[in-house]
Amino acid sequence: FRGIAKRVVVLSSGDVYRAAGILHGFEPGPLQQLPLTEESELRTKLNTYGPEVLARLRAALPWLDDEYDKIPVERAVLSDRQLPGTILRLPMVYGPGDPLHRLFPYLKRMDDNRRAILIQEDAAQWRGPRGYVENVAAAITRAAVSGRADGQIYNVAELESASEIEWVRKIARVANWNGPVLAVPKEATPAHLRIPYNSEQHWVYSTAKIRTDLGFVEPFDHETGLERTIAWERANPPATVNEAAFDYAAEDKVLEQFNARSISY
Repeated sequence: FRGIAKRVVVLSSGDVYRAAGILHGFEPGPLQQLPLTEESELRTKLNTYGPEVLARLRAALPWLDDEYDKIPVERAVLSDRQLPGTILRLPMVYGPGDPLHRLFPYLKRMDDNRRAILIQEDAAQWRGPRGYVENVAAAITRAAVSGRADGQIYNVAELESASEIEWVRKIARVANWNGPVLAVPKEATPAHLRIPYNSEQHWVYSTAKIRTDLGFVEPFDHETGLERTIAWERANPPATVNEAAFDYAAEDKVLEQFNARSISY
């Protein structure tokens, strides 16, 4: 594309940050300072995810190979003097068409009229970047048409990085489910709900740069994004569902044990 295109816009990811490596246990501490800006430290170890995680992701993203990593891509694009580049570090994108069905595990429980949703206590407070797909697309468009974006890196995410438990409660409100979302100690969390990550390392972006430099503002509000996502998830559930991930008997057993001990959540 040298001599033809004026610029290349690359869709990267926040998993380039060292914070992501600490979260997944691939990088040693200390915990990274938040929020993560475009100048925050990157991972020192290449290859973002381990074999088990990659195997799970390939069910929805078959193009992933063992050497998946966006850091070398960013370096290649920004080092080319003949073809200017722009890097967009995207968040966890949700919305219609999401191949990972990020809302499905929670929404299924709500639609199955579960009396409560359980989240491992430390994971319940974890905060990470999210973005509704049409808002993320608008950010990509803004970067693509703006000459000011030449040679720049931009974080893309919603202004608020809600904790996991807050995120589930937002889904519940839009889905009209009125049950409680409960944080339970790790040792009491059913095996299928346990989270192996280091949730002490939050993954919160600063998106001030794209908003200031390019004047980006999301065209859709948060509730509209969730409404459209929930409608799509209900109309397009995953082709196959791992029943082991919905072991309601194990979840009920935890609820009964805690109620018997009169422990308040």
